[in-house]
Amino acid sequence: MQTSARNHLQGKVHAVHDGAVNTEVVLDLGEGQHLVAIVTKDSAHRLGLAAGKSAWALVKASWPILVEGAAPATSARNTLCGTIKAVTTGAVNTEVVLGLKGGAELVVMITTGSEKTLGLKVGDAACALIKATHVILGVD
Repeated sequence: MQTSARNHLQGKVHAVHDGAVNTEVVLDLGEGQHLVAIVTKDSAHRLGLAAGKSAWALVKASWPILVEGAAPATSARNTLCGTIKAVTTGAVNTEVVLGLKGGAELVVMITTGSEKTLGLKVGDAACALIKATHVILGVD
């Protein structure tokens, strides 16, 4: 399957917590990094999500919020930190590629104005903040 989502992160389900309607799924990305997804209980059961199962996390590049340096305390369930590998500036938007531990990459689209304000450059430390409801899960 091919998708328009720029970010495809593979991992293993670490934990599944069922609620009345939604299920919280914690995906272990390796290198001590976890990604939390909130999906419907029906979807979690249909996908057979259980501890140890391989799964994919899809995140559109426009969904994360990028912060320079260390991440501040926020209500976002996910904070993935790394080093900026590439910055491609456009007239309106800028694409930032964040290298994560273990070699995975996360692409984040921000406004060009934000890029200038933050002064982002290759080699800088940065973190991506991702709401758990902005993570789409899939299985092979």
